[in-house]
Amino acid sequence: MTGPGQDGSTKATGVAERSVEPAAERTAARQAAAEPADAPSSGLAQLTRILGAVVAPTTLVTSVLFYFGWMHAYHFFDYFGVNSTVLGLTTQDYLMRSLDGLFVPMTVLAGTALLALWGHAVLRARLAAGPSRWVPRAVPALVAAGLLLATAGLASVLLAGETLLDGYLYDTAAPLSLALGVLVLLYAVQLWRLLARPPVRSPWAMVAEWAAVFVLVGLSLFWAASNYSRAVGYGRAADQVAALPRLPGAAVYSHQRLSLHAPGVREVPCRDPEAAFRFRYDGLKLVLQAGDQYVFLPAAWTRADGVAILLPRGDALRLEFFPSSSRAATQRPTC
Repeated sequence: MTGPGQDGSTKATGVAERSVEPAAERTAARQAAAEPADAPSSGLAQLTRILGAVVAPTTLVTSVLFYFGWMHAYHFFDYFGVNSTVLGLTTQDYLMRSLDGLFVPMTVLAGTALLALWGHAVLRARLAAGPSRWVPRAVPALVAAGLLLATAGLASVLLAGETLLDGYLYDTAAPLSLALGVLVLLYAVQLWRLLARPPVRSPWAMVAEWAAVFVLVGLSLFWAASNYSRAVGYGRAADQVAALPRLPGAAVYSHQRLSLHAPGVREVPCRDPEAAFRFRYDGLKLVLQAGDQYVFLPAAWTRADGVAILLPRGDALRLEFFPSSSRAATQRPTC
């Protein structure tokens, strides 16, 4: 037989249990929304481990930097009509040049990724707090935008590299469109899975999905960065030509006649028969020393009739430099 006090305590306990159950269910639902069983990061983590076991990260990074440095150097010297392969550039030269071509793309990519991660964190917090009406409506819009961007970029690839947006954007429009479209589609699919809670997929299916995304996005960004490195190489060369009037002048002394025939370059023979260097060449500007080669340009070089002059570094040559405002060095009648 239950007493009055016992009956009251039993009722209070039942009420407390019933009030706790909805709270526990809501907490579990929020945790399920915040941490889906089919976590997208698990497939990415497995893919990262597989790639780390196959390719050494340091080797991969060095190879990528070498490639972009080669692209930068090739197009820089191509602006002057010089094939960069004859200059004997070292790996260090290519790695140093890669920084010039990758600084802006890496900065933009890192900033965009940071903003995307912050936005995703805010969205996850909103979903954990409760359902939102606009989120399900955003999925079809993301899918449509992703398909449009990816189709435009992919069509440009299939059209032998022709950019559909030529005349309006740079050459990087097509690869960036493809990469952005794939990422938008991926996010739309992950958002749909977060809301619909589909059955758990196999780990290998997740790895395959992330591998396909990695290949498409990676190749697209690689393509875009290559185009940007090419543009930077040409741009740096054009800046070098614009700065020619301000660069120090150079006089090249040689043991033997070099027969340099270029607009504005003057050959001056030395009258002293005992002179170690018998000929002097004025009107030159030293652009840079690349490998064992000196790269000279005439002071009045233009792409229409300009000639780039490559001279091997050695004891047969002697160089003299003087300020760009100096006139005396070019007015001497003899050595």
